[in-house]
Amino acid sequence: MHSARLRIASFLLTLSAAAFTANAMPAPPTIDAAVHAAMARTGAKGIALAIIDGGKVRYVQAYGVRDVKGDPLQTDTVMYGASLTKTVFAYHVLQLVDQGKLALDTPLADYLDKPLTDYDTEAIYPGKYGPYHDLAADPRWKRITARNVLTHSTGFANFWFIEPDQKLRIHFDPGTHFSYSGEGMSLLQFVIENGRKDRGLGADLDTLTQATFDRLGMTRTSLKWRPDFRPNLADGFNDKGEVQEHDERSKVRVAGSMDTTISDLSKFVAALVRHDGLSPAACAEMLKPSLHIATAHQFPNFGPELPAAEQRKDLYAGLGVITFDGPQGHGFFKGGHDGQTANTTVCIAKSRKCALILSNDVRAEAGFADLVHFILGDTGVPYDWEYGDRAGKS
Repeated sequence: MHSARLRIASFLLTLSAAAFTANAMPAPPTIDAAVHAAMARTGAKGIALAIIDGGKVRYVQAYGVRDVKGDPLQTDTVMYGASLTKTVFAYHVLQLVDQGKLALDTPLADYLDKPLTDYDTEAIYPGKYGPYHDLAADPRWKRITARNVLTHSTGFANFWFIEPDQKLRIHFDPGTHFSYSGEGMSLLQFVIENGRKDRGLGADLDTLTQATFDRLGMTRTSLKWRPDFRPNLADGFNDKGEVQEHDERSKVRVAGSMDTTISDLSKFVAALVRHDGLSPAACAEMLKPSLHIATAHQFPNFGPELPAAEQRKDLYAGLGVITFDGPQGHGFFKGGHDGQTANTTVCIAKSRKCALILSNDVRAEAGFADLVHFILGDTGVPYDWEYGDRAGKS
């Protein structure tokens, strides 16, 4: 394995951008073998992979099938972005910060025309946002900031509807602990889309993100369903290998509604790692360690903190990503997971190297640690924290 990594490292270092195009270059046998081995070991039906080096997309390939009929998974097949949507969202929040329309540490309450608890969210977007009236007796909602949202420290559960009584509540003082929350992302989306127009808010997230997708040439990416995706679309496979039809998500949900392709999303990851589209200050805010993470694993929500001596000292929430320090220096990563989807991206800041993996089969997740190690070498990415006892298991 060590010699194989040396061969791929040599391949990447000697690559000439002028002579290489991701679509035309055949898969190096070493990458092919590693992916096929991971698929065989995990049983995954399909994996799509991209490699970024020096902030440029160097390699894109897809393997396996996209549906139960056996149609091939291709680099332009539309797949779920799942929670990688959150990183795309964070990038656009930082654009609003650059434009002076939002400040990371200003309470979100300041951007609304009336108290959050007074909004009839069901009337505005039926079923889309949390029931904020549930927070009326807890004034801590007034202190929640964009930084709290993007570092998963609002105090919300992952979603309001998984609470035993389906009531939205704040479990700890905002900003004090990490606990993964898509609900927090939904709150920030609500404020951006329904906030004060005199502060430059009130913009639709679909419109904001589409401008970036257009600029980067991401022609088959959207935060909501498009009918033109249908002819080349990936269904999913659950942990039993059973097919799950692709959900046509008609509303933007920044916690995880993005449809994309490996070819498209690799362009976004490359732009992010080379700091394209954000000011240096905004990039620094997004990728710096903002909130220390002291739990053994990402889930369940509100897990106990480890004793200080057992905590990983370099594990922090950035804004929409998780940051860490490893043998190759500072890095960041983000995963995406649901019952039929497994995604991950890992980037090393100094070399601007990234591995991006999308799969339409949740079982592929058990092979990600080995694949990322094969592509990037020893990074120190904390997969044991993200996946818990699922890390590296097939």
